[in-house]
Amino acid sequence: VQLVESGGGLVQGGGSLRLSCTASGSIASINVMGWYRQAPRKQRELVAGFTSGGSTNYADSVKGRFTISRDNAKNTVYLQMNSLKPEDTAVYYCNLVTWGRTYWGQGTQVTVSS
Repeated sequence: VQLVESGGGLVQGGGSLRLSCTASGSIASINVMGWYRQAPRKQRELVAGFTSGGSTNYADSVKGRFTISRDNAKNTVYLQMNSLKPEDTAVYYCNLVTWGRTYWGQGTQVTVSS
């Protein structure tokens, strides 16, 4: 299984970015997929994700600003990030749990300037 991320970059505070993550390989039809982030000197944290039942959950810090969506036909998950803040600056990682195993993307840097 491979996860390929795209869409990170540098944006001013208040701006928007859209991250994409496409999975390839042997993927179960029912899986868990989402986005985590890790800022310097901080632990990796869940930003937004889909449960195996298809519902979504979000970190409190991004509720109302970020939206996760997916295209099952393309095995792709998206993260629309609006009203970005400097504290959103981090490396964002795509995560997939399928067939009982966990996979991570290579990470994409998101930098929000004040």
